[in-house]
Amino acid sequence: MGEMGSVPLKDLLKDVPHRVLSGSLDIPVSGVAYHSKRVMPGHLFVALKGRDADGHEFINEALAHNASAVVLENVVEVSQGATVVKVEDSRLALSSISAEFYGHPSRDLTLVGITGTNGKTTVAYLVEAIFKAQGYETGVLGTIGHRFSGKTLNAEITTPESLDLQRMLREMVDGGVTHAVMEVSSHALDLGRVGSLACDVGVFTNLSRDHLDYHRDMASYFAAKKSFFTGFIASQRGEKRPRAVLFLDDPGIRGIASEISYPCLTFGFNGSSDISLVSADVTLMGSRARVKTPAGTMELNTPLLGKVNLLNHLAAAGVGLALGIDLGTVERGLNSLGGVPGRLERVNGDAGPFVLVDYAHTPDGLENVLMSLRSLAPGKLICVFGCGGDRDRGKRPEMGRAAARLADLTIVTSDNPRSEDPLRIIEEIEEGIRPLGMARILPAPNLGMAVRRAY
Repeated sequence: MGEMGSVPLKDLLKDVPHRVLSGSLDIPVSGVAYHSKRVMPGHLFVALKGRDADGHEFINEALAHNASAVVLENVVEVSQGATVVKVEDSRLALSSISAEFYGHPSRDLTLVGITGTNGKTTVAYLVEAIFKAQGYETGVLGTIGHRFSGKTLNAEITTPESLDLQRMLREMVDGGVTHAVMEVSSHALDLGRVGSLACDVGVFTNLSRDHLDYHRDMASYFAAKKSFFTGFIASQRGEKRPRAVLFLDDPGIRGIASEISYPCLTFGFNGSSDISLVSADVTLMGSRARVKTPAGTMELNTPLLGKVNLLNHLAAAGVGLALGIDLGTVERGLNSLGGVPGRLERVNGDAGPFVLVDYAHTPDGLENVLMSLRSLAPGKLICVFGCGGDRDRGKRPEMGRAAARLADLTIVTSDNPRSEDPLRIIEEIEEGIRPLGMARILPAPNLGMAVRRAY
C-alpha cells in the first residue's frame, strides 16, 4: 500500500473518471476521510452528498485540518491551495478509492453478501455457523453488529459506508479471517457502498414493502436489490467465480436467474426449488425438518421458531453448498445455532408465558412472525409493537392491520419516533386497525393504545 502506509493519489484514482482542477496527482495520501472532523494531515477528503448534509460545505474545514487533496462533485471555492479533483459521483469514487487504498481486501477472502427485506441477519448468523463448523475463521458485518477477530463493533447502519467497509475487511484479512458474511441493504446498493468489492456468493432472501421513504415505490426498491445480482456481481472483473442463492417462491426474484450468466441455487417452500422442505414439525420449542438438496437429504433440528426460520435455514444451506461445503458440515452448522438476538428470541426463560422479541419492522415481517406464532400459541397471542419515525409512513397502517388481524390483543406503542410526534405515528398505525372493527380498550394517549379481536 505504499511507503509508510501512503498511496500516490494518482494510483487511488486510476479506476475513477476524473478531472484535475488544481494541484498534482503525484502527492502521497496517508489516509482517506469523508467526514471533515476525521481528517488528519496528508489525508484525502471526499465530499459526499447526503440526505441531511452535504460534504461540499465542509471542504474548507477539511483543508483547515491539513487535507492534502479533495475529491468533489460540485466545483466550490476552496480557501487554500490543495489538489482538487472533480468526479461525476463522489460516492462511487469513494468506493473505488477505498478499495485501492486498503489493497482490495475482498479479493483475499471468501465474501458472502445477503440482501432482501427480511431474514438477512438470521441468514448471516446461520452462514457463520456453517463456516465455523467447517473450521473457517469468520467475520460478520450486519445490523446487530460487526464481529471479527475476537471483537464486536456497534453497527450504526446495516451496511457501512465503503471506506469503513474496506477498512474492516482489511482488518479481517490481516487478522486471519478467511470467510466474511455481509448484510447488504438497498441503501448501500443505491449509494454505491459495495462497489469495488469482489463477492463470491449473493443471496436474495425475499422482497416485501420497506424503505419506500427512500425508494418511493416498490419497483425502485426491487431494482436496487436486483442490481446486486445483475449489476454489481455480474460486472466483477473476473477476480472470482460468483454464485447466487435465490428465493424461488417470489416471481420477481425467480426471474433474476434467467438474467445472470453465473451459477445459482434456488430455495423455498416450492418443491421445485433446489433446496426445499420434504417435511417439517414446527413447535414452540423449535423445529425438526427434512430438507431436499442437490447433495442429498439433511435433517434439521433447530431451536429457532417458525416456518419463516426454516426458510432462512434453506437460504443458508444454499450458501454452504454453493461454496462446496459437504452436506454433513452444512447440517451440523445449521443445527448448532442456538438463537439470534432479537429474532423471535425468548427473553423470559422457561417459566411462565412465552415472551418473544422480534425485529420485524415491515408488514410482511410482522405478518410472518404472527402467522408462525398463531399456529403454535396454545393460548392467547399478544402483540406489542410500534413504528419508527422518519421512515416509510405507508407501512404503518399495514402493520396495524396485520397485528390486529392475527393477534388476540394488539398493543400499539412507540418505537423510535425520531423527529415525529409519537402520537401521530400511533394514529397512522390505527388507520389500518379501525376498519377491522376491533374493540379499542385502552385509549391511553401517553402510552399508546390496545385493541382486541372480536369474538
